[in-house]
Amino acid sequence: MMNLSRWKIAAAVLSVIFGVLFALPNVLPQSAREALPAFMPKNTLNLGLDLQGGSHLLLEVDTQALRKERLVNLVEDVRTNLREKNIPFSDLREVNGSVSVLITDPAQMNAAVNLLRTNVGAPLAGVAGSRDVTVENAGSGRIQISFVAEAMRAEASKAVDQSIEILRRRIDELGTREPTIVRQGVDRIVVQAPGESDPERLKNVIGKTAKLTFQMVDDSVSPEEAAAGRIPPGSELLPSDDGFSGGYLVKKRALVTGEMLTDAQQAFDPQTGQAVVSFRFDGAGARRFGDATAQNLGKRFAIVLDGKVISAPVIQSAITGGSGQISGSFTAESANDLAVLLRAGALPAPLKVEQQQTVGAELGADAVKSGLISTVVGFVAILIFMILAYGFLFGGISVIALAINGLLIVAIMSLTQATLTLPGIAGLILTLAVAVDANVLIYERMRDELRGGRSVISAMDAGFGRAMTTIIDANVTTILAALIMFQFGAGPVKGFAWTLSIGVITSVFTAVLITQVLLALWFRAARPKTLPIV
Repeated sequence: MMNLSRWKIAAAVLSVIFGVLFALPNVLPQSAREALPAFMPKNTLNLGLDLQGGSHLLLEVDTQALRKERLVNLVEDVRTNLREKNIPFSDLREVNGSVSVLITDPAQMNAAVNLLRTNVGAPLAGVAGSRDVTVENAGSGRIQISFVAEAMRAEASKAVDQSIEILRRRIDELGTREPTIVRQGVDRIVVQAPGESDPERLKNVIGKTAKLTFQMVDDSVSPEEAAAGRIPPGSELLPSDDGFSGGYLVKKRALVTGEMLTDAQQAFDPQTGQAVVSFRFDGAGARRFGDATAQNLGKRFAIVLDGKVISAPVIQSAITGGSGQISGSFTAESANDLAVLLRAGALPAPLKVEQQQTVGAELGADAVKSGLISTVVGFVAILIFMILAYGFLFGGISVIALAINGLLIVAIMSLTQATLTLPGIAGLILTLAVAVDANVLIYERMRDELRGGRSVISAMDAGFGRAMTTIIDANVTTILAALIMFQFGAGPVKGFAWTLSIGVITSVFTAVLITQVLLALWFRAARPKTLPIV
């Protein structure tokens, strides 16, 4: 164990270099970090809400409003389908969470039921051949259409996921660094925006509905002429994010707006196998989009999100069924990204603010100061104990390993852009407190071996070799506990668990490898007859 192999020396040196490079930006001012060469790391620790202040919001997705919106769309879908097939009906309305319609021609009842079972609703995920609505003959000439309970639960869950993506994009516009946006329970979302001290501003931003429109591309002038400022009346030049053009000239009048879009999913064209994006409108949107596409065959329309064109496909045929697909040079990933953008055009359901809190920057500064003082006090206490227990040489070497351990923790958290919270500081202090346990086990084993009459080199080898099992057992149980906290905990608990997990790994590395390399160098230089820890 005490053989000073090249890989051990290399690993020790590289770990110190790594720690210095990735931890260094944390002690440099912003101007100095920006002046660093491009190949140098520039990321610093992200301070959580409790350390730098900011806003905390607890939002609830209004699933009842979502269900009501779906019912309104279902009414329009029923109306559209019955009219297209010339089936006479009346008294189409919502009744107790379902849609009821009276078929005035009894001879058309079976045809109406079959039509609605085929065309109304969407396929139920995970159940082949099923749809998310049931269509039943309720008697007396009435048809009742109801949503399947599993479908509404899935819809509510998807609404929360979509809302999280939309909120993330909205909060990024504030310039907030590393916001925390996580689901809490079934239909709640926790939003933490470090550095944003005005919760009202935060609520205004995340409460807005992103503007999504479908507009015709104006090909009456060339892109060069449009870029030069020769823009026809009624048109506007918009920047593009589609990767094909820097911008598009589009008609100002929107064909369809995002409020009429009910769904968009990544799919594959059954004929070509190419990745596409399928989309679906509500009843009003389907009629408007069908008319617009029928009148503009062979022309392009632009999908505009937040004032930027995200796609500009060519209309190959009239899209009259309320759904269609966007094809192009998509990969599965890019098609999914586009589908996410389309779905993110508007919040799928209203968000209600259940709770809001503001953490002042001065409170965060106090927390950082207190955490720093606690860390320094803990480090000094460990330094004094180790030197008193094992002398300046062995105690000093363990403290050097401990300092490198702290350096590596900061470096890894900076590299991974982990958010440091107040519980995370507690995890850091705990890590430093228990990091020397491995050194204590190794040193005590050396003492026992020396008392048993073994030579210096044999005692040192036995100290590292025979203590390793105990060291590994102790740290494996700790990291398992940390992983459980990270998996099932939320917010501060995760911050504590993440810092503790990193600390366990780095403490074992430094306490064993760094200590071993330093002691081996000392032994090679001094060739001692006894160890100064007996």
